[in-house]
Amino acid sequence: MYINDTHIGFYLIASLIGLLVGQFVDWIKERLPENKKVFSIDIIRRYKIDFRPNYLLMLVTSAIYVILVYNFGIQDNFIGNLNLIQYLILTPMLLSAFAIDYKLQIIPNRLNLTIFETGLIIAFLYGMSNVAITIDMLLGMIAGIAIFLIITLIGGLVYGKESMGLGDIKFIGALGLYFGLTKITVISIIAFLIGAIIGVILIITKRKKADEYIPFGPFIVIAAFICILVPFETVITALKVIFTLKI
Repeated sequence: MYINDTHIGFYLIASLIGLLVGQFVDWIKERLPENKKVFSIDIIRRYKIDFRPNYLLMLVTSAIYVILVYNFGIQDNFIGNLNLIQYLILTPMLLSAFAIDYKLQIIPNRLNLTIFETGLIIAFLYGMSNVAITIDMLLGMIAGIAIFLIITLIGGLVYGKESMGLGDIKFIGALGLYFGLTKITVISIIAFLIGAIIGVILIITKRKKADEYIPFGPFIVIAAFICILVPFETVITALKVIFTLKI
C-alpha cells in the first residue's frame, strides 16, 4: 500500500523512530542545561531505574516524522533524500530548543553549535551536486544573524535594554544554514508575528507584564516547523493575506 507514492512501511518506521527520538529529546532537555553529556551510559541507568515516558514529546516527534516522510517522500538517491534527512535530524534539536528556552529562557551554546555544525555538513553535501544551494544556505545564515542583530541593536537604542538574547541570534543564524536566504527571512517574519500576538495576549490576560521578558526561541521553533511542514507557497499566500488583508 502506498500513500503519496511512498510505501506505508516507511511511515510506520518513521513513526516508531519518532517515538524513540521524542523520548530522547526529553533526556536532552534535562542534560544540556546542566552541561552534562547527552550520549552517556547514564541514560541506560536512568531509564532502567525510573522510566517515565514523555508521551507528549514522543507523539509530537512521531507525528512530525510521518509528515516529513509524506512531504518529501523516499527518493532513490542520497542527494534526493537530503531535504528529508536534514529535517529528521533538525527536528529533535528544534524541540529541545523549544523545551529548554520555554522553561529556562536560554538556548545552550552546545545545542546551537551542534545545529550549526550539522548545517555546515548538510551545506557541504548539497555543494557536491549544486553549489548554488550551498551559497543560498550560507546567505541564509548571514541573513538570520543580520536580521536579529539589527533588531537587538534597535531595541537597545529604543528601550535601553536587549530585546533579543544572544542565544536567539546564534540560533537563527544556525537555522539559516538549513533554510536558505528566502525561507529564513520568512521564518523571522512569522516568528515576530507569532511573538507579537502571543505577547499581547499574555499582557492582556495579565500573565506577563509589558516589561517582562518572554523567551523568543519557542516562536522561532514554531515558525521553522511551519516552513518545514506547510507548503512554502501556502505560507507566502497566508502572509500576503495577513499583511494586505486581501483574500
